[in-house]
Amino acid sequence: MMEISCSLICTLLFFFLLSILFFMKQNNRRIKNNHPQLPPGSMGWPYLGETLQLYSQNPNLFFSSKIKRYGEVFKTHILGCPCVMLASPEAARFVLVTHAHLFKPTFPKSKERMIGPSALFFHQGDYHLKIRKLVQVALSPDPLRAMLPDVELIVRSVLNMWDGQVETTYHAMKRLTFDVAILIILGRHVDDHYTKELKHNYCIVDRGYNSFAINFPGTLYHKAIQARKRLNCILSEIMEERRQKGEARSSDLLGYLMDGTKEENGCNLSDQQIADNVIGLLFAAQDTTASVLTWILKYLHDYPQVLALVKAEQMEIYKANECGMKPLTWGQTRSMTVTNRVISESLRMASIISFTFREAVADVEYKGYLIPKGWKVMPLFRNMHHNPEFFKDPEKFDPSRFKAAPKPNTFMPFGNGVHACPGNELARIEILVLIHHLVTNYRFEVIGSSNEVEYSPFPVPKQGLPIKLWRISTESSYSSNKIVDDLTCQLGSNLN
Repeated sequence: MMEISCSLICTLLFFFLLSILFFMKQNNRRIKNNHPQLPPGSMGWPYLGETLQLYSQNPNLFFSSKIKRYGEVFKTHILGCPCVMLASPEAARFVLVTHAHLFKPTFPKSKERMIGPSALFFHQGDYHLKIRKLVQVALSPDPLRAMLPDVELIVRSVLNMWDGQVETTYHAMKRLTFDVAILIILGRHVDDHYTKELKHNYCIVDRGYNSFAINFPGTLYHKAIQARKRLNCILSEIMEERRQKGEARSSDLLGYLMDGTKEENGCNLSDQQIADNVIGLLFAAQDTTASVLTWILKYLHDYPQVLALVKAEQMEIYKANECGMKPLTWGQTRSMTVTNRVISESLRMASIISFTFREAVADVEYKGYLIPKGWKVMPLFRNMHHNPEFFKDPEKFDPSRFKAAPKPNTFMPFGNGVHACPGNELARIEILVLIHHLVTNYRFEVIGSSNEVEYSPFPVPKQGLPIKLWRISTESSYSSNKIVDDLTCQLGSNLN
C-alpha cells in the first residue's frame, strides 16, 4: 500500500511539474508574440561585459564579427553599460533623425566633468537648440570667409616651422587645429598671454582626458581637473575684460555666446555655461580634424597618382594667385573639386568617428526588438562606410567614387540629425588650405612604416605618422608642375 502511495505521489508530482513547464512555455510564447524581445548578442562577463574583447583588438574586427554572427542589430555590454549596436543606414536615421527625441547624447560622467556639464553635445531640447543656433551662426560661411586669410597665415606658420624637420604629423596637426580653434572662438586680437595660458592648461586637460578617473593628487586625471578649473578662470578674465571695454559683441564665437542669448530670450548664459561650451568646442575642433589631416597626408603619400591630380588642381590656383603672392579666395576653396573628393574618401576610409553614443530615454521598439530605457545605443558609422553594399571595393582608396553622391544615410563622417557636427565647414576649410599650401610649396616623405594604427583616442597611423617636410623652390615648383601635367594626361584625368 505504501509503495502504491509513493508511486501515485511521484506520478502526480511529475504531471504537476510537466504542467508548470507547459504553462511557462505557453506564457513565454505569449510574451514573445505580444512584446518585443532584446536583440541577439552576448553580454560577456559580469560588469566587465565585452570591454576587454573590444579594446584588446582592432575595434572594427570586434564589430564585424558581431555583425556576421548576429546581424545588423545586436546587444553587448561595454564600459559597464548594456548597449545595442546598430549597423544599418535605416537604424542610424531612426536614432539620429526621425526618433532623435527618444535618444539623448551620453558620455561617461568623468568626461562630462572634464569638458563641462553645460557643453552643447551633452544636451537636447531647448537648451541644445539655443546653443547650437549660436554656434552655427559663428561657423556660417560669412564669418568663415572673413577668417580665411587668418587661417591661411596659421597654416603657413605651421608648415614653415616644419620645413626641413622630421615631425609627428598628428602633433603638428593638433597645433594647427588648436590655433584655428582659438582664432574662431576668441578672434584675431586676443592677448598672447591668454593664448599661451589657454594652450598650456588645455594640453594638461587633453593628457588627462582619457586617463583613469582617479581624482588623487599626482594622477593625470587630478592634474587635468585642476587645469580645467584654471581654464575657467582664464575665460572669465577674458569675458570680464570684454565687458569692461564694451567689446562683448564680436564676430567670434565667444562674442556670439556672450551676446546672442540676450537678443533671443532676454537672458544671458552664465560665464560657467559659456566656458563649458568653449572648452567643449575646443575638444570637438582639435583631435578629430587633426586625425583626419594626418590620414590625408598618409593617403597622399601612399597614392602618388592621387597626389599628382590634387597638385595639378592646386597649381592652377597657385598660378592664378601669382605663385602664392595673393591669398586664397573663398571662391577658390569652393572650386577644389578633385581635392574635395580626396577629402571625402579619406573621411570614409579613416572613419575617425567609428560610432556615436546615445541613451534611450524610454523603452523603444525597433524592427521587433526592444531597446530598454537607459541602455546605450551606438550607430556604427565605420561599418556603414566600409559596407560593400554601399561602397564598391570598400577597402580601396578611390576618390572617384564621390563623383556621384552616396546613398542617403550611408556616409556620415560628421554624424547626422540635430547633433551633427556644426563645425564640418570649418574642418573642410582647414583641410583645403593645408593641402593647397602643402602640395604647391613642399615635398614630404613618411619616415618608417605607416601601415599600423593606434588609438589616441581616435585612430591615427602608428606613432602619429612621422614625416620629413622640405620646401621646394619656385623654379622646382614649375618643373614639378610640368611633370604633374604630363602624369595627369596619362591618367586620363581619372578624378575629374
